Order: sequence, then structure tokens, then C-alpha cells
Amino acid sequence: MSLPMFAAAGTEPGCPRPAGSPQATRPPAVKLTTPGLAARAAVALLGLGLTACAALLPRGGSDQPSPFDSFDAARLALERVVPMRTSLAELKALGFDPYASKNVTLIPYPAIVARLAPHPGVPLESLDAGVRECIAAQSACRAYAFQLGEQSRRRAGSFWLDLLNFSRTTYVTGWRFDGLVVMRGELVLFRNYGGEARIDRVEHQVNPLGPLQGAGDQIGNRLLN
Repeated sequence: MSLPMFAAAGTEPGCPRPAGSPQATRPPAVKLTTPGLAARAAVALLGLGLTACAALLPRGGSDQPSPFDSFDAARLALERVVPMRTSLAELKALGFDPYASKNVTLIPYPAIVARLAPHPGVPLESLDAGVRECIAAQSACRAYAFQLGEQSRRRAGSFWLDLLNFSRTTYVTGWRFDGLVVMRGELVLFRNYGGEARIDRVEHQVNPLGPLQGAGDQIGNRLLN
């Protein structure tokens, strides 16, 4: 009878065969493939690779150390400075030390006049009282420009296009505060401020020649000059 052969052939893989039963022949393995499955897997792996490569794009930033962590914090502090009343010691206590603070520029008297009274035709009495006092004090007047803030730059987009210099996208965020304090001796005569409370911009750069863009620009400049 063929029952032993049937039992041997039907034995599950890994199960012992009855003694003396003939060797069971396995049917050829059937490769289960779905059309497009390999392509989809390749696309998925490529996406993962690009995501990992994006983390390799450069990042950078600049920080101008100060007691303030935002534009508004610096603005509120400087607004507490009262011209013709605030002293140098009080100015230092508010976080604006002309001598110890970093990123402070000393502006000489001629440049102060050019900045605060740029138009000679404007009558002197039309100027701020502190500015008039500074002009009268001449070389005894000093101005200090405080440059405060922080800025970060993060590149995004295709790693390979960025690496080969075809296309670069940079996100820039942060804040910038520019404060001006005019003094005569240890008395504040005038103060003002400006800057950017919230920096948030995107910079795009496209180079059709990719890594050869620099050489192409140099050749073009030589041909034009």
C-alpha cells in the first residue's frame, strides 16, 4: 500500500520520519513576490537614507553675550533709562555697562553729531534736549552702541543637492537689539534703540552648475572685465 509513502510525504518539516520509509522529496520552493514590491522597498530605504543624511547638513549660529535673552527684555531695560537723570551706576545696574559689557562700540563726538543731527539745516532747538547738550559738550560727549542678540542658521532640504552645491536652503532665526546711549561724564543725555525683535527668514540659493558654479563665476567675471 502507498500509505507509508503518503505519511512520509505528509510529515511536517522538522518531524521525525518513520524508520524505513523512503526519502520524501520536497516540492520546489515557491518564491512569493509581488510586482513592484522590490521597487517600493528600494524607495522606502532611499527615503530613510535621505532622512538620515539630512542630519548631516551644516548648522551654525552666532551669540552676542548679554544679560538679556530676548529683544523685549533688552528694550524694557533700556526704556527704564531716563535721559538727564540716569547715572552711569544706574545704567550698569540695568545691564548696560559701557566698559564691562561685550559687543559695545565707542562712538566719537564727530560721528555722534553725524548720527544724531545729520542735516545741518535743522535748527538746533528742534533737536532733542539730550542731543543739544551733547553738541554743546563737544568732545566731552561720548556715545556707546550696544549690539546684542543671537542668531541660528540651519540648512535643510536635499542632502545631495546641498553637498554638490546645486541647491541650498537655510533657515535663519533669532533676534537683534541695537541700543544707543549718549553720555556726558557719568550722566545719560540721550538713549534710543532699534533692531529686529524676531528674525525668521528663509534663504534660497540655486547654482545651475553645481560644484562648478564657482569656476563658472570666475570665468564670467574674467570675460566681462
